[in-house]
Amino acid sequence: MDFFEQQARARAQSRRMLWLFALAVLAIVGAIDGVVLFALRAGTDPRSLPPPALPIVAATSLMVLAVIGLASFYRMLSLSSGGSAVARSLGANLVAPDTANPQQRRLRNVVEEIAIASGVPVPQIFVLEQESGINAFAAGHSPADAAITVTRGALDKLTRDELQGVIAHEFSHLLNGDMRLNIRLMGLLFGILLLAVIARQILYFSPRSDSRRDGGGIVLIAFAVMAFGYIGVFFGRLIKASVSRSREFLADASAVQFTRQTAGLAGALKKAAGIEAGTRLQNVHGEEVAHMLFGDGIGLSGLYATHPPLVERIRRLDPQFDPATLPAQAQDWNDPNYRAEEDARPPAAASADSALLGFAGNTTVAAPGAADSRFGGFAEARPGSTAGVDPESVGIAATAGPQAGVLVPAVVSAQVGRPGEDDYRGAMALHRALPGDWLAAARDDQSAVDVVLALLLDADPRVRGPQLQLVATQYGAQRLVAIEALFASRASLPPEQRLPLAALTLPSLRRRTRNELTRLMNCLWALVMADGRVEVFEWCLARLVRDQIAAVLAPVFAAAAGQRELRDARDAVLSLLAVLAAHGNPDPSAAQAAFDAGAAAIYPAGPRPPFVPPQPWTSVMDQALDQLDQLVPTAKRALIEALVILLSADGRVTVIEAELLRVVCGALHCPLPPLLQS
Repeated sequence: MDFFEQQARARAQSRRMLWLFALAVLAIVGAIDGVVLFALRAGTDPRSLPPPALPIVAATSLMVLAVIGLASFYRMLSLSSGGSAVARSLGANLVAPDTANPQQRRLRNVVEEIAIASGVPVPQIFVLEQESGINAFAAGHSPADAAITVTRGALDKLTRDELQGVIAHEFSHLLNGDMRLNIRLMGLLFGILLLAVIARQILYFSPRSDSRRDGGGIVLIAFAVMAFGYIGVFFGRLIKASVSRSREFLADASAVQFTRQTAGLAGALKKAAGIEAGTRLQNVHGEEVAHMLFGDGIGLSGLYATHPPLVERIRRLDPQFDPATLPAQAQDWNDPNYRAEEDARPPAAASADSALLGFAGNTTVAAPGAADSRFGGFAEARPGSTAGVDPESVGIAATAGPQAGVLVPAVVSAQVGRPGEDDYRGAMALHRALPGDWLAAARDDQSAVDVVLALLLDADPRVRGPQLQLVATQYGAQRLVAIEALFASRASLPPEQRLPLAALTLPSLRRRTRNELTRLMNCLWALVMADGRVEVFEWCLARLVRDQIAAVLAPVFAAAAGQRELRDARDAVLSLLAVLAAHGNPDPSAAQAAFDAGAAAIYPAGPRPPFVPPQPWTSVMDQALDQLDQLVPTAKRALIEALVILLSADGRVTVIEAELLRVVCGALHCPLPPLLQS
């Protein structure tokens, strides 16, 4: 099951869950109405007229619905700032960008590497310092506002490989759309629970008398509301547990596909099963996030269990596992002084050259700056070559150039949201090769803006002069010095490092105020338009940052479920194809051929649409992508495959085409790994 099928499945599951909760709420309302009717009849003097039952029952129904609805809305609103709100509600501490703690540095490196390999923004990173159990969770509305949280026990007890397995498991939830579902579960359950809590308080403060005159009817109704409310909570938790269990095996399988080895994840699960603290959370709010966790955090079992048993999960990864061996292994793990490896960097698995170029597999690559035919996320597979380049994989480019091979559309679309071992190894190499000053600046709250602006400055001094004046006006002369210092070293940045560096700034940008983020966006577009024309890379960088900032400012509306089909977005699709064909092919006849190939792939029937490169292309592109983001997942897959056919129509791909494809996929919320499979 690929990314698009998983997205469709998650949305269908979300709809089923909402229907089940709606039925549960209606059942609660109906049961309470029945008790109210009984109380009215029981409290009526036979010699008097009966009270008007219908208005009272209607008012009761509205009150119950209002309590549940408003409470759910309030809880979801309280989580509207994204995954960081969930992490902080449990008392988690944000990992500082300049942390000197080797375990936290190792955690940050692992998270950043997996984010680069997945093609998604880097999430914020938190640690539950008071939790000695091994656990973790991912929370947020979309990848752009996600937060990854791990326990102190996970940092202390897990090796780097094991930590990679756990983080890859959480990224699977992030990519599969589970986080948005989890946030909704938290809000809906809170609404039903609050109804029961209010009724309990009414019952507590009601008169202790059986006399109807002293409020016996109120006591009866309050007791019924409390009882039915807790029954609703019971069934709501059953729904939550069922949804969670069904996603855990999938997340384990995705983590194994990602890291391409079972030992790391299996080792983490074995330690979680063997240590005394297990996966339990001591936090009083642990039950609320139980369905988000890596392992069961509150000790529930049976139908209430939010996770499959650890032993069952281990055996799926290691069929030879014998639970009887755990006690002997756990002796060392339970030692209070036991600490797993504390290296803050991955082992030197790649050579210096491959670290710079980010190639997957066993490859021999040219030294940085050497002439090479590898480019823009692709590597040439030369027939009969002894260079060691794996023809089944393609790497990250150091230089621009033509590509003789052609990508297979179905293979590329299968990579969306499904990074593999090659993606992770390439991302590790790329991450290790990032210049220290740029990486430190991208992580720093104050300097992250400098990184984005420095990446966008023009190499031509005639254009850069007015750009620097704009920056000085917006940010002052002092910041201008730092930006110019970064720009001075930008020439040494290989092309494949530019967009990842921009993506690494997101955790820091998230902590800026709304006004600061708005000012950054205005400044970016002013820099882009400083010379009156827009280069493709300028648009790619500005669009990437714009999408990330938009998700930060309004996370609830990020990656909302789309309902449109391709037939409903024909104009937007053809506009997107025309822009990519025009920028990938300077020759008009080649652009026409590429456009025809893409259009025929997505609209095989009917007359051939005309090829008209839109002007201005940037605004047309932005409008088209905003519309196409509302496509259903299967339509997005067909669109991406058509784009690959278009880009490959002339038998070569360029750096700029590769960057365009990745940014377009990002705008469609279809994250594409940096290594594209041929």
